[in-house]
Amino acid sequence: MADDNQEVSTPSPRPQGGRPDGPRPDRGPGGREGGGGRKFFRRKKVCKFCVEKIDDINYKDVRLLGQFVAERGKIVPRRLTGVCTPHQRRLTSAIKRARNIALLPFAAR
Repeated sequence: MADDNQEVSTPSPRPQGGRPDGPRPDRGPGGREGGGGRKFFRRKKVCKFCVEKIDDINYKDVRLLGQFVAERGKIVPRRLTGVCTPHQRRLTSAIKRARNIALLPFAAR
């Protein structure tokens, strides 16, 4: 009987058009307002191992492997280092081998 006296609340409809404050302002390159300015140009990174013609990546070469390990101990990804896919695979396995025999740290202190 108490159910008869309750009102059914319906959610208020959202305004059409997506954004409540209106359309987005026009933005130039780089997401900045105004449109003026230089376009950002990034050179394509080249694989260090292909350029220097290093065929084998040795797990004992800590100085070379250390360039591809971040401060926190993580392996730096290809998109940041510019290493090609086959060399990144060999590099990863060499870093993991060096970690297992304590030549490289697993994590930072």
